[in-house]
Amino acid sequence: MKTSIVIPSRLASSRLPQKALADIFGVSMIMRVYSQALKSTMADEVIIATDHEAIYDHAKYHGANVTMTSMAHQSGTDRVAEVANELKSDIIVNLQGDEPIIDPGQIDDLIKLMHNPDVLIGTQCKKINNQDLIFDYNVVKVVRDINYKVLYFSRQAIPAIRDAGYADWHHITDYFRHIGIYGFKRNTLLELTTISPSSYETSEALEQLRWLQNGYSVYCSETMFNSMGVDTEEDLQKVRDHVFKEMNH
Repeated sequence: MKTSIVIPSRLASSRLPQKALADIFGVSMIMRVYSQALKSTMADEVIIATDHEAIYDHAKYHGANVTMTSMAHQSGTDRVAEVANELKSDIIVNLQGDEPIIDPGQIDDLIKLMHNPDVLIGTQCKKINNQDLIFDYNVVKVVRDINYKVLYFSRQAIPAIRDAGYADWHHITDYFRHIGIYGFKRNTLLELTTISPSSYETSEALEQLRWLQNGYSVYCSETMFNSMGVDTEEDLQKVRDHVFKEMNH
């Protein structure tokens, strides 16, 4: 099955303006993501999808496969779908443009999941070991059935423990945070872009709830890899610290 990795990248970011072009020891964030994606052993191509000439020109200058997309898209998924519409690939991976240290093995694990004919939408999760993250609204939690099919995504701590105080919840059951990397069968991705926002999506500000609410199954495998998304200046510094240690290891 032919697989394309598409990296949506926009310049406007409310919490960290122009983060796609942020410098990390001489290499921009978007080019670090791109170079990590190129190391995937299971993908056939990697494409940066942007709506801004600055990112397009930068990526082109550094030899990346990049394409311009509409500025009207409300989500990265819509941007990825615009590119997918022109591709012949069976599997489309939506890799966030702010994951500069993502491990290629994590990407390959998702592609392996997508090779299952039953899986039309795939994503990943990771066990939460820090109790504070369970109650952090910025950390999206996920619960799954015994076949790794997602039951629900929420900013709330799920599952709730009825007969215990908050401090004891993490001792009683495992909690998983959602990792925002997605795999789609191409035709499914194109279908998803025709669906209007749903009530759960609007309530939680989570696009993936639109898919669940409209009856699509999302399969979620657990990953052991540590990724580090960048949303704030503090996140960017953490990535720089990580890269500095790697360079001097």
